Amino acid sequence: MRFSSRVFNSLVAIPLLMYVNAVTAYQEIEVANGGSIVGRVIYQGHVPTKKIIPTKDKEVCGGIRDVPRIYIGSNNGVQDAVVFLKKVSKGKAWGKPPETPQINNIDCRFEPHIQVMRPGDIDILNSDPVLHNTHGFYGRRTAFNLALPNKGDVVRKKLKRPGEVRVECDAHGWMLAWVYVAESPYYTLVNENGEFTISDIPPGKYTLVAKQEYTGATETSVTVKEKEEVRITIELKK
Repeated sequence: MRFSSRVFNSLVAIPLLMYVNAVTAYQEIEVANGGSIVGRVIYQGHVPTKKIIPTKDKEVCGGIRDVPRIYIGSNNGVQDAVVFLKKVSKGKAWGKPPETPQINNIDCRFEPHIQVMRPGDIDILNSDPVLHNTHGFYGRRTAFNLALPNKGDVVRKKLKRPGEVRVECDAHGWMLAWVYVAESPYYTLVNENGEFTISDIPPGKYTLVAKQEYTGATETSVTVKEKEEVRITIELKK
């Protein structure tokens, strides 16, 4: 019996896809004796800027300006970083579903600039009286591509796959945002002082990741013990 390459690839891909889904699926368990990680993300280097030069819709988008590549608060605390435990297969429950997250096109920028969401729906909104084309990518792969020509336009899309989604506007090339679709509940954003807490972690060894768009990711090995609190400071470097 002969198989075409298309049939052969399909037969190989189906069990492989089932295997990948089985490996990456997160299992909710009761965490009675979990520990926690409490920390800060800091940056002590030079803070560079990038120049924004609006080329259209200036009455809405504003004029030429310099914006920092990394936002720093008090005591060198990073304000725009995400922190998460890498490849956690099982742990605490996701909890009650939050309100549907949103990306808002406003004043020719995205709000929020960075966010964490669980896999599911996200609303893309245009609050400007100009056309925005909001385009999200998993790497090079398009996650959504939406033309929003009118103020008040809103479209709901689904982000099922965990991972980092880069969001751009095809009509205004300087606009940029990041959406982290979490693979587990052990994801969080830092606060205005660079502080974060990740709680109810099953005892064990983990890789803690802190990531910011300018510096990239910093990975730290962490051992979590029963009912204990690990305190850590992560310094991002370019």
